[in-house]
Amino acid sequence: MRTVADLRAACADLRGSQETFPFDASTLVFKVTGRMYALTDLGADPLTLSLKVRPEDGEALRAGYAGIAAGDHLNKRHWLTLTLDRGPEALATELLRGSYALVVAGLTRAQRRELEGAAE
Repeated sequence: MRTVADLRAACADLRGSQETFPFDASTLVFKVTGRMYALTDLGADPLTLSLKVRPEDGEALRAGYAGIAAGDHLNKRHWLTLTLDRGPEALATELLRGSYALVVAGLTRAQRRELEGAAE
């Protein structure tokens, strides 16, 4: 993922993903069942992506990659921000899917069943 179009396509592949603009016209937020799992500033150059992570994973990632920082304007323990042109593209995709999975894992059983049924 290097562009907004790439990011949108990757998120569209995730079951139940929705694009929203709850904060302003330039902050694109991706949600699943109303819970945020990714956000980006459409006007940022370079493009950045904020994602949810487990705290221990976030610490290791921030220490290991120059393009990963604590989440901008978010809970620094649970979110990180990566600069999409400064790291492996496969890592960005993996972190995006991991963020989505963390949010889905936190849903109620009924919400997860509903989400699974939406794909049928």
